[in-house]
Amino acid sequence: MRRDDGYTLTEILVVMAIIGVIAAVLTPGLISQLGRARAKTAQLQLETIAAGVEMFRSDVGRYPNKTEGLGALIAEPGDADGWTGPYLKSTKVLKDPWGNAVTYDPEDNGVGFHVTSYGADGKAEGVGLNKDLQAPGQ
Repeated sequence: MRRDDGYTLTEILVVMAIIGVIAAVLTPGLISQLGRARAKTAQLQLETIAAGVEMFRSDVGRYPNKTEGLGALIAEPGDADGWTGPYLKSTKVLKDPWGNAVTYDPEDNGVGFHVTSYGADGKAEGVGLNKDLQAPGQ
């Protein structure tokens, strides 16, 4: 067997170190890009839900109340004359990209509503990826 028939341990370690440095440089950028994509997805999702609430109002003549919540967009509530839903395809859309439930808050005067995602941490009033996202209605 000749001495130059393969790679030495030193050569393998150098290649592994180079791969490690490249991964260390690229990983934070890729992770932040993933976070921004989730935030954009959440905003689009909230706008879709808000459109469903508006369609519910158009058909029924009122917004879903607090007790009915967003479930009224998927299954017909008992006292919703004119309901022609479902207005959303499934309950999956009622969770944001981070797996947290989207909240629905109708205004007390019945004139508007808010659908909200509390961001990556699922808590109110965050910053960055934890920022609250909202799609107001009316």
